[in-house]
Amino acid sequence: MHLGEDLLVLGLLFVIAYGFGRLGKLIGLPAIPIYMLVGVLASPNTHFFPLDFEAADVELVAVFGLILLLFSLGLEFDQDEFYGNARALILSGGTRIAINLVVGFALGLWIGWGTREALIVAGMTATSSSAIVTKLLIELRRLANRETPTILGILVLEDVFVASYLAIVGVVLGGQTDGGAIALQLAISFSFLIAMFALARWGGRFVSRLVNTKDDELFTILFFGLAVAFGGIGEMLGVSDAIGAFLIGLVLGATKFRARIEALALPLRNVFAAFFFLNFGLALDVSTFGEVLIPAGVAVVMTLIVNTLGGQLIAWQNGLTRAEGLNVSAMLQTRGEFALILATLATAAGLDPRLTPFAGLYVLSMAIIGPVLAVNSEKMGKILFKSKPSKKRQPSRDRMQAEEIALVEAAMAGEDLPEPRIADDIIEVFPDSTGTGHRVADQPHAERSDEQPEEHFERKRDPEY
Repeated sequence: MHLGEDLLVLGLLFVIAYGFGRLGKLIGLPAIPIYMLVGVLASPNTHFFPLDFEAADVELVAVFGLILLLFSLGLEFDQDEFYGNARALILSGGTRIAINLVVGFALGLWIGWGTREALIVAGMTATSSSAIVTKLLIELRRLANRETPTILGILVLEDVFVASYLAIVGVVLGGQTDGGAIALQLAISFSFLIAMFALARWGGRFVSRLVNTKDDELFTILFFGLAVAFGGIGEMLGVSDAIGAFLIGLVLGATKFRARIEALALPLRNVFAAFFFLNFGLALDVSTFGEVLIPAGVAVVMTLIVNTLGGQLIAWQNGLTRAEGLNVSAMLQTRGEFALILATLATAAGLDPRLTPFAGLYVLSMAIIGPVLAVNSEKMGKILFKSKPSKKRQPSRDRMQAEEIALVEAAMAGEDLPEPRIADDIIEVFPDSTGTGHRVADQPHAERSDEQPEEHFERKRDPEY
């Protein structure tokens, strides 16, 4: 085997991605569209560069990227936030997802590619990119804003929706036509979901004992192997490899090794995820963009309108001002990894090939427009609603929040983090669904804190994905 040329080309692609990434950060663009753009430029379909590099050449590595993306999403799933504030989350986030889903499905039917294709389009338009939203909240210093708990809560609910929707899509794309077979497959899929959620909720200590090892190398091999293995189990059960990886991430995230796994998995996820987005760009053919330009343009406009109005509905439901509702809608406009995952699954299932360029154009557009709107949302709110900038949360929370922000910023800058100081007499409080009251942290959270290992691993959410 002579791989020298392929290795050289692949290395150059990542160097180019680095260069474009540095430029993108100057104007506030996240990494996801940058990697996709590099893939498009390097694609043999575009002929921008004299390269002969196919998406199939990195397909298996890209699959690892998809698995690690969903695995990390499961790790970061906040069970305490979800179970402790489920009613408010379902009201706000559920209404938003349902409206986007219905409008997206109607758009898919209007495009006329088929019913299964309409289901994929609906999923693409239904949820935001939690990766990009998290990055924006950190970089725009809005972690202490009054609307931020609502945004984070909606992202948590969207994680649950992604898991459920992928299970349904996996059955639909399987090609079954018999009603009994479809019902059985759905029952198997949701039984798997429920069992893994239950294990994550109540089996944290048991799983901690099973995966306990102090050797970082062996520990990394273990959780990577589990992520890949459960990806295979998910595929065999008909719920897709992505959801299998998400669920084992959810279970491991409930153990006392959560922060340690995140610290070790972050570099792996960053590299393999870059392969996934790069691979998606390599598969795009700009010559096919013309035939999906109108559908993608309509999808972008529809998303902007529906989510802007939805932000005002969320503000009304949660007792926020109209300006804060604009901040919510601007933050949640972005679309990213889930849309690309759905397009990848649709392509593998033999659905209309136009879904791939449609997803590419749609995600590229929203991943650029969304951050621009988020950066300027407070200024627009001040002009449109004659309001002051968003108020910060209650004083009792501000002191703790300021320390959290400082730790995140220090971590991003590569500085040494100070040891956290928690007073014995402080009880952690969180804003309730209205943003005006507080609730005491749930008991499961306190139990989990008792399980923490002696060695301290500072947990931080990656600002890039």
